[in-house]
Amino acid sequence: MSITVCLAPANTVAYPKGGGHLWVYLHWALGLKALGCRVIWLEGIDVDESDTSPAARRRRRGGPAAACVAQLKAHLAPYGLADALALYAIDGQPVPVDIAQGAMDLTAAAEADLLLNLWHSAPARVVGQFRRSAFIDTDPGLLQIWVTTGAVDLAAHDVYFTIGETVGTPAARFPDCGLRWRHTPPPVFLPEWPTIPVARPAAYTTVAHWWGGSFEFNGITFSNEKRVSFLEYQDLPRRTPVPLELAVCLAEFHDEYRQILEPKGWRLREAWDLSATPESYRAYIQRSRGEFSCAKPAYVSLDTAWVSDRTLCYLASGKPAVVQHTGASRLLPDAEGLFRFRTMDGAVRALAAAETEYEHHGRAARALVEEHFDARRVVARVLEQALGHEVRTAA
Repeated sequence: MSITVCLAPANTVAYPKGGGHLWVYLHWALGLKALGCRVIWLEGIDVDESDTSPAARRRRRGGPAAACVAQLKAHLAPYGLADALALYAIDGQPVPVDIAQGAMDLTAAAEADLLLNLWHSAPARVVGQFRRSAFIDTDPGLLQIWVTTGAVDLAAHDVYFTIGETVGTPAARFPDCGLRWRHTPPPVFLPEWPTIPVARPAAYTTVAHWWGGSFEFNGITFSNEKRVSFLEYQDLPRRTPVPLELAVCLAEFHDEYRQILEPKGWRLREAWDLSATPESYRAYIQRSRGEFSCAKPAYVSLDTAWVSDRTLCYLASGKPAVVQHTGASRLLPDAEGLFRFRTMDGAVRALAAAETEYEHHGRAARALVEEHFDARRVVARVLEQALGHEVRTAA
């Protein structure tokens, strides 16, 4: 019997040019489709322009809702998902007719066998309409702190998953919110991310947001900005012959940080210019020689073994990745395809090691993703735990 799964992403309509953000959820959706599931893509939209709260302004940052929904459909179309879109209004009012045209409503979406929710701010009244719901935490450590401090009001779900290996264990440095957390690796849909050879002059790159603010917990201030981490490594290009390029969302601050970083050897690109669509984001990664990236300081401090879905895309493409260490892991190596550094000297050594046996580490990178992060297997395990029975998948 076919299973219908309603996938609720984290507000992708707010990122009409966020091809990388969209891939987080495409991996899940395409994994579900490959298993023979019918997929509904559920988006909450903010059409109440009288709401001037910071959260509402963030949800509307992509522009008018009608234009953002149209852009989302265009992004989903190549993957057979444009007709799978369902919409609801965040404030509970009916979705305007001009926006709702061609999309399902919440009542139709709630007929699904399972809600697979990846948005921590999905309203409780929406989650509660589904007969079965599972939450996927992609901000391990941070989310549990936000819930504990009241910054996030997480709706009740039947099952809770997290990509953080220490969440809900004695090793965690933060509360479990009184919930039972089940670990799942983040998925990569491998057929869309083949291994791509690359010539030597290509740079090690990354695509990232520069900003994120800070928050306090137990008297400690945690930074949620990659800017802080990267500036600690701003002298790295002077210590390695490997070309390094950052594609970051700088907006009006682009010239300021160009003046800081380019004299030290960094290439600086505006991320929105390179990742406007899922396809352009993928092309940028696959043209790269590998990834070099720092993590948000909060992820480093909380030791959850968090790994970025972006890093997994580099690895799937056969590119070594050199990224900042975020905690001991059962799945992530420190120096085999994926290199995890703790210091400047460690980053220098990791880049040198990746280049010394580049082809070997490219093969190891792909093998790591095939073993632990293949979307078909990851999604099947999540479905079985969420539904409480074996999932008979399509051949």
